Amino acid sequence: MAEYTVVKISEVADQAANLGHDPEQFEIRFLRNDLGCEHCGVSLARYSPGFAADGHSHNQQEEIYLLVSGRAQALVGENEVVELEPWTAIRVPPETPRALRGVGEEDAIFVKIGAPNTGPGDGRGVPEGFGWQD
Repeated sequence: MAEYTVVKISEVADQAANLGHDPEQFEIRFLRNDLGCEHCGVSLARYSPGFAADGHSHNQQEEIYLLVSGRAQALVGENEVVELEPWTAIRVPPETPRALRGVGEEDAIFVKIGAPNTGPGDGRGVPEGFGWQD
């Protein structure tokens, strides 16, 4: 019999409050452990309109952000703003600073994929001056 794992995302705990965010504005469900991922991480995130996440980068992990619904912006590199619409993906290498925010009238829903599976502790800060300018 084939080996696989099925997870109902709504049954995975939202970690927004544990990260210091208002769950009404932001939701994030880390699926890596529940799925038993060995080589990548995956999560589901919801950004309310106007909610902007803090910037970060990584030591090893590259990330892909796939916007499933809503509208959003990605801030990358030297404060370059990239407009995202549904079914748009952006890949960011480990060392490049990045931040996301929801824009428009409805929540922005992302599937986020990171590899390799580094677990907690791979994230790092961003250079001085990186961040949303408005």
